[in-house]
Amino acid sequence: MSDNDTTATPLTVELIRADVADVLGEDPQDIPVDENLVDYGLDSMRIMALLERWRRDHGTTASFVDLAEQPAIEAWAPLLGAAS
Repeated sequence: MSDNDTTATPLTVELIRADVADVLGEDPQDIPVDENLVDYGLDSMRIMALLERWRRDHGTTASFVDLAEQPAIEAWAPLLGAAS
C-alpha cells in the first residue's frame, strides 16, 4: 500500500491471529482467540509492534492501553475494527 492510498485493508480475526503468531514465532492455529496472550509470551514491546503494523497497514486507531487491558484476540477484534 502506498503512502497516498487512503483505503486500508480491513483487519479480520484470522489476520490478527496470524500477525500475533508471527511476532511470537508460532503457528496461527496454536494461538487461541479467547485466551490471555501474555500467557503465550506476548509482551508490551510485541503489542506495540503489532499496533504500529495495524495502524500503518489497516488504519486502526486503537491505543496500546486498549490492547494491554484485554490481551485476547476476541477482545481486540472489535477495538481494531476487525471483520468477522
